[in-house]
Amino acid sequence: MKCSTLLILGLLLCAALLSAAQKQSGKTKTKKLKNKQKAPTDQQEGELVLPKAENCKAASCKLPECRCSDTVLPRSKFQGKEREIPQFVTITFDDAVNAVNYAQYELLFSGLTNPDGCTASGTFFLSHEYTDYVRVNALYRAGHEIALHSVTHGDGTDYWRAADVATIEREFGDQLQMLQAFAKVDPQSVQGMRLPFLQISGNNSFAAAKRLGLSYDSSWPTQQFKDPAMWPYTLDYLSKQDCQIGPCPDAAIPGLWVNPMVTWTDTEGYSCSMIDACVYPPEDKVDALFDWMLENFNRHYEGNRAPFGMYLHAAWFSRGRNYFAAFKKFIRHLNTYPDVYLTGISRMLEYVKKPVLGAPFEGCPAMPEAACHAVQCHVQKLSTGEERYMNVCDKCPAVYPWLGNPLGQQRL
Repeated sequence: MKCSTLLILGLLLCAALLSAAQKQSGKTKTKKLKNKQKAPTDQQEGELVLPKAENCKAASCKLPECRCSDTVLPRSKFQGKEREIPQFVTITFDDAVNAVNYAQYELLFSGLTNPDGCTASGTFFLSHEYTDYVRVNALYRAGHEIALHSVTHGDGTDYWRAADVATIEREFGDQLQMLQAFAKVDPQSVQGMRLPFLQISGNNSFAAAKRLGLSYDSSWPTQQFKDPAMWPYTLDYLSKQDCQIGPCPDAAIPGLWVNPMVTWTDTEGYSCSMIDACVYPPEDKVDALFDWMLENFNRHYEGNRAPFGMYLHAAWFSRGRNYFAAFKKFIRHLNTYPDVYLTGISRMLEYVKKPVLGAPFEGCPAMPEAACHAVQCHVQKLSTGEERYMNVCDKCPAVYPWLGNPLGQQRL
């Protein structure tokens, strides 16, 4: 009970930090959605009626399409060979990309190469407000994964808790159109989403992700399954994952992956879903922060080798004098390991679907070609009357893009 309370407090702290960061920093309908499959369309009082999930049986849930939530190794035959399983590290940042945090991202990832010779990368869950789309384009062309975090970011947790499928589809589908139009991001490359404040809305969140043609969601923390740590799984069957912040799903949504946010442990032993949500971080010294990060990492690396998530907002770096230096020191330390791979979540899921011992991939992903002619736009946000500046690729919108008008078209 004590840990659950602290987790919730940590999430509220994370939400407050997120809101402050936004203030500080200032599907396409014609798109061919890959593997798009509509969820069942039977209606009951305006809500989708989905089949209830049954308990998972390994014999009927097999890779690469299906994986039970209680499977603790990539394959059962890997038992006793954990040291040969590649260790994935997924570094994710939420919210807007701007000039300040883009410079930090460049410093963090510069020169990092995985053991297979491929460029190290992270995942950026983008929200629309105050985002510099020219810099999003630069991250995309550098090989980082671009994922979805909504257009409006909502108005607190109640908005997302009560959101129906249509609302979530609008928030994330409209954002997908914005990324294509203003950052030249190929919508087929966008595979994942994360709900603001990590507030899911039961089955609705995951049904919307499936309808949008996405392959995974990463919004659901687990503190019960962190030692041994939880591996990603699909929602074909009922999830065993603990649910501190409901409502959580109980429907069968075949083929949709959950990347569980395995919690960290702070210095007092409490769980935190994101690094910046830890209530009791170490003292603000590089070595203390580094040792704490390494301790959390070793729970995965010396255990079952489940992917290790480093989830945060860039605003965390400004909360301590040595936070950025410690973070950079730590990921560069990880980059010296012969079996540690810094990748985006979707790249990691490629491995989980077809796991092997040793080197995980046979070659590097191609870097996207997405030429961007940077332009600065001065437009009006119609919903508030505010004047906004935004950096985009190639062509300015007529008005500030927003929910219901993702391309910023002039309304007559």
